[in-house]
Amino acid sequence: MPLPDDGHTGSRIREQRRLRRLTQRELAEKIPYSLSLLNQVECGARPATPGFVAAVAQALRVDTSKLTGSPAMASVPADRLVALVAPVREALDRFDLGPNPDLALVRPEHELIAAADFLCRQVRATRLHAVATALPSLVVELTHTVSTTPSTETWRALASSYRTAHDVALKLDHPDLARVALDRMGWAAGRASDPCIEAVQRYKRATLWRCATSRPLILSGQSLLAGGTGREALAVSGQLHLGLATVAAKDGDASAVESHLAAARDLADRVGGEAGDVHWLSFGRTNVHLHELGASITMGDFDTALGQARALTLPASTLTSRRARYLVDRALVEMEAGSAKASLKYLAGARKVAPEQTRHLPGTRATIRGLVHMSRRAPDGLGGLARWVGL
Repeated sequence: MPLPDDGHTGSRIREQRRLRRLTQRELAEKIPYSLSLLNQVECGARPATPGFVAAVAQALRVDTSKLTGSPAMASVPADRLVALVAPVREALDRFDLGPNPDLALVRPEHELIAAADFLCRQVRATRLHAVATALPSLVVELTHTVSTTPSTETWRALASSYRTAHDVALKLDHPDLARVALDRMGWAAGRASDPCIEAVQRYKRATLWRCATSRPLILSGQSLLAGGTGREALAVSGQLHLGLATVAAKDGDASAVESHLAAARDLADRVGGEAGDVHWLSFGRTNVHLHELGASITMGDFDTALGQARALTLPASTLTSRRARYLVDRALVEMEAGSAKASLKYLAGARKVAPEQTRHLPGTRATIRGLVHMSRRAPDGLGGLARWVGL
């Protein structure tokens, strides 16, 4: 079910009206304009004058920017997010400044390595604010340590911390900072001389770029692992095939999608079980199934996606971040199937298990907007979810 064009003010008025569970007639009774004009504005046949917008905004008790789609309002992040990510950005900027004379205390190497691994685990548990708060000091300490007493292990830990910065920035909807973090990750991974970490970095880079750039990035990651037969290399190689399947899905190339998924299945069998300990990729059969579902959604094959989503049972060991992503995907395909009640249930489930991540997933907003437009009045609970994500 394609969403209606929201490029005009009328469609936003319709959206906000439905979220407040008003019919057109009920809204028209609250403004000094006719029902006929309201209908024409909502469908885009007549422009919304400033006076009309102001009257509707007052009746719906929303800011006019909600109806006009003011780019300036939409592009400014919440103050608390800016305050949260600013120290992360500053820590990343210290990468080439050498030893830090202002540090009063630097933890021992083994504590820093353990802390880097712990923050990776916390991201997968979707404790994003806690990670973003602890990350800057860890990055600063590791940066100082690799400048004074470098070792392969500390370079790996620093690369891992940069990867964590990428994950947090992306999940909090700061893609520009995520790109900076990946640049730093590549810088540190090269000094660690670890081909698997370098391959993971290229995979992560590929997720931020268009298909034309993504494919060669992932292929270059595969070339770094050529000939590798260990469990770590097999798991990373399998994840790269899943990345190529995602790229192929964006291109609408179903044959290539299946080819890469088949390669990933084979590698998952060779790895054995879920390789959650390998660079926190959680590569395995479950991850392959989740990417199959994602590929079907990307290609718009919602009938297949619905069957895949309903057949998939996540093991208890599934990371919280992946469980939340599945629940949002499930909500999206249930909405596409016309099951508003089921869709709302899965959205609420995703919000419960991972509120910080769910709020910023594109699928969350797409599902909420789809539910608004498929119903004459917003179902119970939808208005609260819409306000929660800023609609």
